[in-house]
Amino acid sequence: MSEEKPSQPKLPPTSALDNPSSPEFENWFEYPVRVQPHQTDYAGLVWHGSYIAWMEEARIECLRSIGIEFADLVAIGCDLPVVDLSVRYHRSIKLGMAVLVKTRMAEVTGVRINWDYAIVSTDGQQLYVTAKVTLVALDSERGRIMRQLPASVKDALAKISALNKN
Repeated sequence: MSEEKPSQPKLPPTSALDNPSSPEFENWFEYPVRVQPHQTDYAGLVWHGSYIAWMEEARIECLRSIGIEFADLVAIGCDLPVVDLSVRYHRSIKLGMAVLVKTRMAEVTGVRINWDYAIVSTDGQQLYVTAKVTLVALDSERGRIMRQLPASVKDALAKISALNKN
């Protein structure tokens, strides 16, 4: 008589963000990264905090691509701190691997700016990380949340919104 081993419990299926080749990831800004030694732990796997740094770099480069320099925001007294962050780790990334950090602005509600992220293989076949980040416009001189986004920021973000809809 053979004994049957109980099967290992399985995680429930997740959202469409688990499929990197889905149309969900088309028309996103892409930021290439190659994993450096200082971004890994002792096992040669990317340290969780490195992903967050890559996402911020991708967001800043996305803004730069439409004409918003972060230094200009600082100069006009507008800071964009993170107020909410949600990260899901799907697979590990190893030392030396090349990946793409994909980002897009999801929506702007008042002074809140929501961004989506996906970190995928360069061929788009493997999904490593998905994330959502919410920023809020802050008057850096007064240390208070702004009542509305500066006009120049609002105009530039409208450009990103238009690109995301195409």
